[in-house]
Amino acid sequence: MTSVHDAAYELLRSLGMSTFFGNPGSNELTFLDDFPSDFRYVLALQEGAGLAMADAYAQATGAPVLVSLHAAAGVGQAMGALVNSQLAGTPLVIISGQQARSLITLEGQLTNVDAINLPKPLVKGSFEAPSPAAAPATLARAAHLAASAPTGPVFVSIPLDDWRGDAGADIGGLVKRRVAARPAPEAEPIAALAKRLDAARNPLLIFGAEVDASGGWDAGVALAERLAAPALLAIEVGRISFPTDHDCYQGTLGVTIGAVRKQLEGHDLVIVAGAPVFRYHAWAEGPYLPDGTELVALTADPAQAARAPVGDAIVGDPAQALAMLTARIAEADRARPERRLPPAADRSAVPMRPDALLDVLRDRVPADAAFASEVPSLGNWWERVPITKARSFFSSAAGGLGYGIPAAVGLGLADPTRPVVCLSGDGSAHYGITGLWTAAQHGVDVTFVIAPERHLRRAQGVRRLPPDDRSAGSRPPRHRLCRTRRRVRHRGAARGDRRRVRRGAGRSVREQRPGCDRGGDRRDAKRHVRRAACAHDGRARRQPQRSRSW
Repeated sequence: MTSVHDAAYELLRSLGMSTFFGNPGSNELTFLDDFPSDFRYVLALQEGAGLAMADAYAQATGAPVLVSLHAAAGVGQAMGALVNSQLAGTPLVIISGQQARSLITLEGQLTNVDAINLPKPLVKGSFEAPSPAAAPATLARAAHLAASAPTGPVFVSIPLDDWRGDAGADIGGLVKRRVAARPAPEAEPIAALAKRLDAARNPLLIFGAEVDASGGWDAGVALAERLAAPALLAIEVGRISFPTDHDCYQGTLGVTIGAVRKQLEGHDLVIVAGAPVFRYHAWAEGPYLPDGTELVALTADPAQAARAPVGDAIVGDPAQALAMLTARIAEADRARPERRLPPAADRSAVPMRPDALLDVLRDRVPADAAFASEVPSLGNWWERVPITKARSFFSSAAGGLGYGIPAAVGLGLADPTRPVVCLSGDGSAHYGITGLWTAAQHGVDVTFVIAPERHLRRAQGVRRLPPDDRSAGSRPPRHRLCRTRRRVRHRGAARGDRRRVRRGAGRSVREQRPGCDRGGDRRDAKRHVRRAACAHDGRARRQPQRSRSW
């Protein structure tokens, strides 16, 4: 008899999904028992952080990744991060441990009631295996669906006693299956668009995250150079799909209807590749496009193409569409645009200005570095610190906080040979601060740059509210990252004195300071996973942090 447990690991091995991320509980222990030596479990201290790590890992590798979450509560904790993954189209397979089948009807403790509906509408599909023997096929379906265009997260609920069940028939067919799911755009509309580009007086290219995700970086550069056309990045930058030091690069789209309309003025044909048309932040009266401007979108997402309020659309892989267009158009005889370089920063100002911080980073960061970004106060910082390679920039696609630090850990695990830089505001850092623990456990090579956003906003002359609009007592307390770290540490703990720790913990409770770690059934589960990670990761649990001199 082949158990569901063994069949599932054989299937995941064949799909290249040997790295798991998660925060487990008792419902997941039957899945994690006898953890294979060629697999790796990356333990996160909080579900949202674990999902953000997996998100960046999947985007960096371009392959689906498995995330293990604990019952309904674990899924709920991760759903804030799942908003980012859904909008980014990240291929994730999310497994949630369900209570034993015999207790589901009774809604016993840790039952995920109506499990398949809990993560909707943030997933492409949501399934629960109808029987133990169907669990491997359900996992295979989820993996193939997650990796099929348009890519995205898929949810699977599996009862904890299914893993010990009989997988039934031979799963060789499931292991050997491969699904090619990147539909090519039709040749006829591409040929028609190529003729329009040849006839265009002043075309404009706009690149979205889907271009980088589909491997279209080089194809986009080739098209821009052949057209000698200006290139912009789409609104809400989750990934950067065009080199920001290129002559054709002219900046990032604005966030309001009026600002975008003004940027499109003077362009008779606009090509939007791999981005929605458009993700505005605010509504305003007036037309979407200026007079005389036509628009065509290239996307693999038919829903995205259907909801665009203006222009035509061609549905198909955007990387292939860009390459097909480049092969069909004539080389333009117009001069290339001139890149607008920002002025040099004043590095003597105190406190340090945002542009000075960015100039220091530009001088120090290696050219092949990958960035995890979550620092709104620095604005479009990639115009000062150039992004010059594909798969080098990752940010929270939906703006959900807590992405930067965990995402940097995921990037470091995806490619240990590549330097990773995390740019985070101090406020954003608090949402994903537990990612530092995972970074330390795995010795991930990441440089964390935590920017004090209050000082940066002051340097820019930005205020959240005018003084008259602040009612008495409504101002939030100031926070500092280093001060928070000191407050959560028990007094006396560093010296190892048990009596001091006991007294310090008592004072922490009386003073309402955070002082206790998480309890419940997860304590044993985390200890179990840490042991498995130590035994099977191939690296020491407390591997020293590597340092890089810049």
